Amino acid sequence: MTDERTYSISRETSETSINLTFGVDGEGKSELETGVPFLTHMLDLFTKHGKFDLSLTANGDTEIDDHHTTEDIGICLGETIRHALGTKEGIRRYGNAFVPMDDALAQVVVDLSNRPHLEYRVELPADRVGTFDTELVHEFLWKLALEARMNLHVIVHYGHNTHHIIEAIFKALGRALDEATLLDPRVKGVPSTKGML
Repeated sequence: MTDERTYSISRETSETSINLTFGVDGEGKSELETGVPFLTHMLDLFTKHGKFDLSLTANGDTEIDDHHTTEDIGICLGETIRHALGTKEGIRRYGNAFVPMDDALAQVVVDLSNRPHLEYRVELPADRVGTFDTELVHEFLWKLALEARMNLHVIVHYGHNTHHIIEAIFKALGRALDEATLLDPRVKGVPSTKGML
């Protein structure tokens, strides 16, 4: 379902059940029930800093671990971003954001190119933040980039606190994606010499 630059998706598998609505031109409002508290926190930051609107209810097999739920939320969010942007006419296409979080400095660069790629230059000092397995950050971002069909480069320049590093990444992701999705009156049609993205 689409309404201007908003899209909703429902996805049900034997492992997860997800209902997600994403609005590009939002107010930074989120309503989130993921069953994965740390991911909920990160998605709230992403939404706030990107000035998006995000409504998400996810039920997954978190009694096993958080992998399936985190991965499938990345899939659904990426798909809603892609559909909400439609033909991508008039968008800036590229976005770049640096975000510091105390000791950490993260940079995220986005190209809404219809060519999925994740470049992940991140070293996380700890394997877990609370109960959250930090290798799932890569899993989430890769599925997001794949389904949104975007180039996503994530670079952490430095940092020693794992929570701070991941928080800086999600804030920078929101801000870079906000810049890339902005409508620019100078852009006529699709921002590509190919005539399509």
